[in-house]
Amino acid sequence: MAKIKLDLHDIYNRGDRIDAELERVMNEAVEKGIKTVEIIPGKGSGQLKKKVIRFLQQKRIKEKYHRLEKDSKNFGRVFVHFRH
Repeated sequence: MAKIKLDLHDIYNRGDRIDAELERVMNEAVEKGIKTVEIIPGKGSGQLKKKVIRFLQQKRIKEKYHRLEKDSKNFGRVFVHFRH
């Protein structure tokens, strides 16, 4: 498996659950040697995407991945790339 997809549409208004799901997917990617995680916060007002990016920029999380890519073709999508 080369990619994990996390769609946050169903839990967009539950901050604690969003953090838990982001944490879970990041740990799963590291454990399984996944190269890319696709996170879909959706387009909306952009607040959820900002929350996701703030989460990913925390020092303890940032240490796990190689680079972060905001999809230039789809505003509601973020890719996290790993180097294993």
